[in-house]
Amino acid sequence: MVGRPVALRPVGERLWEVEAPLRFLGMQVGRRMAVARLPTGDLFVHSPAPLTDELRVALDELGPVRFVAPASSLHGHLFMEQYAAAYPEVELFAAPGLERRRPELTFAGRLGDEPDPRWGGDLDQTTFRGHRQLAEILFLHRPSRTLIVGDVCWNVTTAMTLGARLWAGWRPGVRPTPVFRSGIRDRDSAKASMERVLEWEFDRILVGHGEMVETGGRAAFENAYDWLLE
Repeated sequence: MVGRPVALRPVGERLWEVEAPLRFLGMQVGRRMAVARLPTGDLFVHSPAPLTDELRVALDELGPVRFVAPASSLHGHLFMEQYAAAYPEVELFAAPGLERRRPELTFAGRLGDEPDPRWGGDLDQTTFRGHRQLAEILFLHRPSRTLIVGDVCWNVTTAMTLGARLWAGWRPGVRPTPVFRSGIRDRDSAKASMERVLEWEFDRILVGHGEMVETGGRAAFENAYDWLLE
């Protein structure tokens, strides 16, 4: 996951992804953007990547970019201003706490436990609560049975850089990083959030960092939080 953002890659029914580089604490950890085409033809963009000319052409071929959302106040907000400048009709949405972090942006609303009716037919969502620093919004893309996350879990593989693997706990697999896990202070709230996600029907996980989990995602996600669900 290094170099320039690549072209949109289809990953499921009306769902695409883009991989882009991201440096964090001097490490190349990579990151992933998701694009869902709604039944209206409008595009819902999650955790936007840098809007290069190449990416803009690819998006315009899919449909009009209408909604742009981050995963949290820390993940997926860095390039929202580029989409606001490029698409006059776009609406930006804030995860909890992002209004304070990005006061220069104009938000159409704040994300929470219930999806906006304009995308609610295809996307469900819930808030991961219990973390001391952030509340992440998790999405379910129903048509492709895909869970879309930011930092709630990484998929650690040998293809990741050494620094990224060390940060994520080294061992391959789907799980939260040690730092994210240590930030969960209200276990009851976090457990309730996980239980709601596990009520959803999904097989794939489109993670913010690491390789996408193509199948077996629900079991992998449950296993990643077995220590919390006990």
